Amino acid sequence: MISAVIIDDEKDLRALNASMIKDNFPDINIVGEADSVDGGVKLIQDTKPDIVLLDIEIKGGTGFNILQKLHPYNFKLIFITAFNEFAIKAIKFSAMDYILKPVNEYEFIEAIKRVVEQISVADNPVQYNNFLSHYEKKTQTRKLVLRTAEALHLVDVKDIIYCKSDNSYTTFYLNNANHVMVSKSMKEYASILEEYEFVRPHQSFLVNLKYISKIDKSDGGFIILSNGKEIPVSSRRKQPLIQILEQSC
Repeated sequence: MISAVIIDDEKDLRALNASMIKDNFPDINIVGEADSVDGGVKLIQDTKPDIVLLDIEIKGGTGFNILQKLHPYNFKLIFITAFNEFAIKAIKFSAMDYILKPVNEYEFIEAIKRVVEQISVADNPVQYNNFLSHYEKKTQTRKLVLRTAEALHLVDVKDIIYCKSDNSYTTFYLNNANHVMVSKSMKEYASILEEYEFVRPHQSFLVNLKYISKIDKSDGGFIILSNGKEIPVSSRRKQPLIQILEQSC
């Protein structure tokens, strides 16, 4: 049986999370709960769980303090947090699993499914190190962890030419002619990459501004990238895109 612990300083939320696990995952046994940094560290050391559901803001500090004290850890981790801009960016950049409060049952179940599938796979320190670097804002060159079924890819944001969405999948096209497909939607990446001079000329595309060679202004126009790729531009996004390009010149 798979063991799990819940570390959250809100008693009602611990009870809700435990209830959703019991109702949907009969093979997962909740072996303990904690509401603080010290309590969480002791609980994990005592029970050695397979899965840890960890809140970011807890008594005595943060969930990150627990990870620092236990590093390297050998459990699967799911962050559960209210909106925390820096934390969520760090989590997304590192392809770690998280659930936002108030907890949505569907998202909760999907997150648990993902970590259960990964229990037999050894964790890669790339995710943890990248996460900590982003959260503590130590790195100047931003790196993005892209998680596929086969591997973790650590990619410099500056090396991404464009991203293409295909329903719940996103493909990253890189300047070395390689591409990486991940099972996450474009929405998951747009909010963080748009801060690094990425623009969205079309609902299905996210483009690195520095790789745009020119834009066709005619109806049904398109962007031409430095590698010759043509990217469609939707009519409602055309004028804002032209303004962005003019300001960047």
